[in-house]
Parts: sequence; C-alpha cells; structure tokens
Amino acid sequence: MKILYVCHRFPYPPKRGGKIRPFNMIRHLAAAHEVTVASLVRSDAEAMEAKGIAPFCTEFHVARVRNWAQVARMAARLPTTVPSSMGFFYSPQLARTIRRVLRERRFDLILVHCSSVAQYVASVRDVPKILDFGDMDSQKWLEYAHYKPFPLSTGYWLEGVKLEAEERRLAAAFDTCTATTRAEWETLYEYGVKTPSDWFPNGVDTEFFAPDSEPYDANTICFVGRMDYYPNQECMFDFCERVLPLVRALRPALKLIIVGADPSPKVRRLGEIAGVTVTGSVPDVRPYVRRSALMVAPLNIARGTQNKLLEAMAMGVPVVTSRVAAGGVDAIAGEHFQVASTPQEYRDAILRILADASERNRLAAASRTRMLSHHAWPSSMRRLDSIIARCIDGFSLTTAKEQLAS
Repeated sequence: MKILYVCHRFPYPPKRGGKIRPFNMIRHLAAAHEVTVASLVRSDAEAMEAKGIAPFCTEFHVARVRNWAQVARMAARLPTTVPSSMGFFYSPQLARTIRRVLRERRFDLILVHCSSVAQYVASVRDVPKILDFGDMDSQKWLEYAHYKPFPLSTGYWLEGVKLEAEERRLAAAFDTCTATTRAEWETLYEYGVKTPSDWFPNGVDTEFFAPDSEPYDANTICFVGRMDYYPNQECMFDFCERVLPLVRALRPALKLIIVGADPSPKVRRLGEIAGVTVTGSVPDVRPYVRRSALMVAPLNIARGTQNKLLEAMAMGVPVVTSRVAAGGVDAIAGEHFQVASTPQEYRDAILRILADASERNRLAAASRTRMLSHHAWPSSMRRLDSIIARCIDGFSLTTAKEQLAS
C-alpha cells in the first residue's frame, strides 16, 4: 500500500511530543508499506537532522519556512474566520510539493497528523484520508485564555473558537478521525460530526526508557519538559511559588531539578530559589529522572498524553501529577501514580513517597508494569492498523455505492 503521511513538525529526530507520535506511526507503517513523508522544518539545522528519517520511509519531502513569514501569515488571518494556526503551518512550497506527488502517483491512503496541516489535502476526494488530531488544539487555546492577561486572553479565546469551528469542518472532510486519548476522542465526538472516529494511545519505548541499577537521591525530585512551552513554564512558576515552600518546610534538604530545553529568562530565574536547579538543554534526560526519587508533573494546562509521564513511569520513577495531566495516561491513580490538585495534596503525596522507600518501590514497579501492558507502541500500532483497515473498507463501500447510484 502507498501512503502519503503529512505532519506539522518534521518527525525526525523524535525528541519532542509533536514528533514522537508521527515518527512511531511512520516507522510502523513503513515496515509493510511504501510511506512518503511531507512536513515542515524551521531552520537549516532541523533540515539537516530531518535527513535521518530516510531509513524509516520510502521518500520524504521537506519545506523550509521562516518564522517571520509564518507570523505574517498568522496576522493575515486575524480578521478572517480562518484560524491563525493554519497560517503558521502553511507553506506554499509544501502545498506545491503535495499537489505534485498526488499528481505523479496513486496513493492508497493519506494520513495527516495534526489539524493544522489537514488544509493541504482536505479537498482530495479520490483517496481515503485519516486525520489524526492527536489533541484537540482548539481546547488548549481556550484553556490558555484563562491564564493569559487581557488582551492576550481575548486573542487566545478567539483563536480557540475559530479553530474549534475549523476542526469540525476538517473532520467532515476526512473519512476517519482519530485522537490520542479517550478524553480527546470524546471531545471530538461531542462536536457532533458524523465522520467515523476512534483513538489510539501514545506509546513509550520501554527499552530506551528503562530502569537501571544506580541508586536514586531520596532528596531530589525533577520536572522534565521543554521550557519554551507555556504550560510547562506556568506549572513550574506555580509549583515553585505554592508547593515547593510547603515541601521544603518539612524537608529542607529537598532539591528540585527542572530539566528542559530553551528556558526563558524568567524560567532561569527559578534557579535562584534555594534548592532549585534549571539545567537548560541536556543531551539525555534519563540520568536526571533516574537519579530522582520522583518526578512531578503539576500541569494546569494539558491536552492529550504527556510523554514525560510515560517515560518516567517506564523508567520506574514514581510520578506525582495533576488530574488534568493524569487523564492522558491509561493508568489508575493511587495504584500506578499519584494525583494531586491542591498545594497541600502535592506536598503530602511528595513527602509520603520520599519518606517511605517501600511505597516508592511499589509505585516504581507498578508504573513500569503498566507502561509495558498499556502504553507499548506495538499494541498501539495494532489499534492503528485496525482503524486503517476500517477506513479503507468504508471508503471502498461508499465509492461502490456512489458508482451504482450514478
């Protein structure tokens, strides 16, 4: 089968959330099919790195965009009903490339990851198409509106409203739609679109993210995530202000390590707080997580699956997270990880794990086992295979009916 795969961020190397899911889909599909990848890069360095995908697909196409041009495209859409997100991920070069490859060969399936690039193939009618929303991005912008000051809050609200309308329109233009979690799928279902839909979870590489035999530091906790990403920034500002003082009041030796690329100046200033270290970009997050007694993920804004949770749990490191972030993990609160909502609940959960080695060991073993059974890529990809089969069968049946009617 010949598959055209379009995604909003070039899926190699798979070092961040927006790249991990599409890379694993491509790698899986390419084992049995011919996969052509088309996506964007935003720097010459990213374009060079993108060449590493060659062993995992039949062919790939890269369109280089420049941020100033994409910002201009976003601004041009502000007075229209089109979401600015569509401008940020639009490239005339990529549009021409996709039109050309569609003219030159017959594809059996088009698979799109992220609604922002569905615009490139929304009008295609003679090939079955799957739109993997991943997360429903409109809901994230609407959530941002609650945290941003005016007038930014109004801008995020407007983008969320426009994008939700666009998500509904795009869903109707595809033959099948998918999401990352049951909660995201339910949001899509609540839109009322008639397009068949389903969900399949993100997985985690349980061989790469695995426990080791080195001891952990009972006085160290960590947070992992890109620190140029607003939800990660916001949760660390909030945690350091409202939770960390409560924990250190009872455990003064506690250290918090914030691990993640591109911290803003304000994030770096968190390193001036007693016990807090901001690492910036590191070559490998695993040593920092494994040496920690636990990982905190106190996200107040979270959609879909937070890969950082899956990776820590696969390494056998207990996780204390928010209820909203917990919704993206197929695991049971209290059994596989700890969930908190208030500063006092975070304090109590953290101190309980730090003080009780047997409880930490129980959570470590339970979380690792749950990742092996519920968030392994092979089982997730089997779900994807089933979704693809249903999509193609449904498209063939609809086409046959249309031919008989004509």
